[in-house]
Amino acid sequence: MSFASLGLIDPLLRNVQDLNYQTPTPVQAKAIPAVLSGKDVMAAAQTGTGKTAGFALPLLQRLVQHGPAVSSNRARVLVLVPTRELAEQVLQSFIDYGKGLDLRFLAAYGGVSINPQMMKLRKGVDVLVATPGRLLDLNRQNAVQFDQVQTLVLDEADRMLDLGFARELNAVFAALPVQRQTLLFSATFTDDIRAMAAGILRDPLNISVSPPNATASKIRQWVVTVDKKNKPDLFMHLVAENNWRHALVFVKTRNGVDYLAAMLDEAGYAVDTIHGDKPQPARLRALERFKTGEVQMLVATDVAARGLDIDDLPLVINVDLPIVAQDYVHRIGRTGRAGASGVAVSLVCADEAPQLAAIEALIRQTLRREEEPGFEAEHRVPQTSATGEIIRKPKKPKKSRVPHAAPRDMQVLSKKPRPQSGENQPKLAAQCAVAVGKGTSLVGGSPFSVQKPRSKPAGKPTAGSRKPAGKPAGGRGKRQS
Repeated sequence: MSFASLGLIDPLLRNVQDLNYQTPTPVQAKAIPAVLSGKDVMAAAQTGTGKTAGFALPLLQRLVQHGPAVSSNRARVLVLVPTRELAEQVLQSFIDYGKGLDLRFLAAYGGVSINPQMMKLRKGVDVLVATPGRLLDLNRQNAVQFDQVQTLVLDEADRMLDLGFARELNAVFAALPVQRQTLLFSATFTDDIRAMAAGILRDPLNISVSPPNATASKIRQWVVTVDKKNKPDLFMHLVAENNWRHALVFVKTRNGVDYLAAMLDEAGYAVDTIHGDKPQPARLRALERFKTGEVQMLVATDVAARGLDIDDLPLVINVDLPIVAQDYVHRIGRTGRAGASGVAVSLVCADEAPQLAAIEALIRQTLRREEEPGFEAEHRVPQTSATGEIIRKPKKPKKSRVPHAAPRDMQVLSKKPRPQSGENQPKLAAQCAVAVGKGTSLVGGSPFSVQKPRSKPAGKPTAGSRKPAGKPAGGRGKRQS
């Protein structure tokens, strides 16, 4: 099958050829004819299967062939996405596919000034790619009206619900024309997604190019069990031991991102970061540096899990498991794209057993476990199953409080204490004195540490301190004469 056989016009075929697209992917082969015919579509497709081209190419053709020119402060195609990064990526796809078609495109999202977006909307745009919150802001200020919208696209619909955009999405749906085409694309299909689809789609064509919630078959996945406090040292050990030179690293918190970036920087790796507190221009620069190879390691929170279009990414490392199981699918979807092979490694501690069980239930497989010598977990990670069950071993019977003494001639010297997990490994964290990012200090303690400061009882003075206020200093509370 060729793109020409799908009914695309010559300008689009030339652009596809310039991008070195050889044959349509399964989702493109099914979606393009349906979108061209004006049908609603509900598609389940893994990240990296070419779904953006599956809706962008036919929509560009419909914009050229059908409907009046766009008016001021209007849009003809509205694409809703969950994050800024994905908005930029989808916008670039429309620009690349629509080269030479004399159409106007715009991405609108928060975190940057709204004024330039309002100025560009004055002439109207053919395709508006937007996050739900910023779209409603523009609508409230009359910068964009919806009466000319012909097609609504929901890209990464599950992620939008995960991020709490349900109310904003309902507000957008209510403001759109009833007579429109609606396309819904999602990597996973939850009950909430199906309920939303039932309310906005009319007799849709259902497309599924992979089992729901599946991960790419060519991604090799496994977990390494470890205590939480030893995750940074194990991470650096694995990077050095396996000679990993290009990887996307996911961490739960901004402090964790900056901490690991500091360790990598100190070890001589070219590293950059992406997290929610970083300005959008800086995030885009970090992504571009990573894609061009200028940066070897990109350390990110889940804000970067969607919208990262990176060719030939060999490795994803989950230093922390995501809270939401679906995010695991989208994290590792950055590798093994479009049939390529990839590796996804997750460092898992005992506290993350519920997340691990939820992930295995979602992807319907039990992930292989490994232990790294010298980093064996003292707090064992309970066994889990593909049904989401946590299998806890029965507790050992308690020993007698007063053990019977052995005969004197049978007593032996006690064994040397066993070294703590990770004791023989280089203390990489302690060697790093300079942190990447804003004011991160490795000396002040690791964000991966589980130790908590012990609080002192209220009202009791510490040794050597002054007496509490209100008590006389020279006696037992008797009045001084």
